Amino acid sequence: MDDIIKTIKQEHKIENIISKSRFIAHIKPVESEEEAKAFIAAVKAEHKEANHNCSAYTIGDQMNIQKANDDGEPSGTAGVPMLDILKKLEIHNACVVVTRYFGGIKLGGGGLIRAYSGAVRDVIFDIGRVALRSAIPTTVTIGYDLTGKFEYELESTPFLLRDQNYTDKVSYQIDVVNSDYDTFLEFLNRTTSGNYTLIEGETVRLPFDIPTN
Repeated sequence: MDDIIKTIKQEHKIENIISKSRFIAHIKPVESEEEAKAFIAAVKAEHKEANHNCSAYTIGDQMNIQKANDDGEPSGTAGVPMLDILKKLEIHNACVVVTRYFGGIKLGGGGLIRAYSGAVRDVIFDIGRVALRSAIPTTVTIGYDLTGKFEYELESTPFLLRDQNYTDKVSYQIDVVNSDYDTFLEFLNRTTSGNYTLIEGETVRLPFDIPTN
């Protein structure tokens, strides 16, 4: 069975202006609670003049650890709504901090909830999500005479091309989900007539893009 865990691609930041207040959402993939706390501390140090640096994070394949902090905003108007978005979008192993520079206009409880949860949603969709799937990293090497058909047909497969290198032959770094591996071998044999060399890595969790539509 292919266990799929969703997270974000990489660290990212966006800014929203709502009723003259600046809401800056920072998000980062994290593997432990210590790493999440360090990220929160770093954002707070960077924005020490801000009125609030509210945070939320989830840790573990089952989101075993979930934390939220309002950082001075009215209870339940910032951290928990931020955490709710992480959970709703199934974002594992990620920490988000929303920094607020108050613009002089009070938003009320409902307005704060919408502002903080919206900032988290926006930063996630802006950077994009990935699915961490059990996959085998491979290196496939073929002659130049085979590259045309191979590359053309590779585009229509679920196999993920990470990189390629040109020397006297062409080497492709391709990640293959475990459940697709037999199909991958069939693809190699069909497109190269068996004229390839294959190096297989150990099975690890690797990121695959999640479509936005």
